[in-house]
Amino acid sequence: MAPNLRLNAVAFISPQNHPILIRTFAKQDEHSIKYHYIAHTSLDVIEERVSAAGKATECYLGLLYAMEDVAVYGYITPLKVKIVLALALSDSVVRDVEITMIFKALHMTYYSAISNPFLKLNPPTDAAHDHSPYLLVGSPKWKNFRMRVDEISRVVGNTPNAVSNP
Repeated sequence: MAPNLRLNAVAFISPQNHPILIRTFAKQDEHSIKYHYIAHTSLDVIEERVSAAGKATECYLGLLYAMEDVAVYGYITPLKVKIVLALALSDSVVRDVEITMIFKALHMTYYSAISNPFLKLNPPTDAAHDHSPYLLVGSPKWKNFRMRVDEISRVVGNTPNAVSNP
């Protein structure tokens, strides 16, 4: 992994476009709302790329956009869960292979978390609500998932502890 990559935030977004987990790795808590905004604005770009590609779409969507001091990359799983990365902009070249490896590690982390047969997912009983179990990621049962995301961030850029925004 290139030492010049610095991961600012990771967002997991459900197929219904609800945030599953938004994890920021910035030292200041004041930027956490900024990464919520980035995650939500990325949904429009992801939707455009997926609809333009048709059915033969690749999981890795590439650079979605650059804003202020971050470059935003996108990935969509076969089950339509979207993963958004916010990397700090730098003068060095960021290769797609490096970003793809990060996305694959995050995807496998998510996959192993939802594949846990002992993790009881309690969907809402009201039919009007989204029956997505993803909204419970902030609960203590999902601690291992959040720790794995933090570990990937540490491996990528040696970042300090994360700030959780479920």
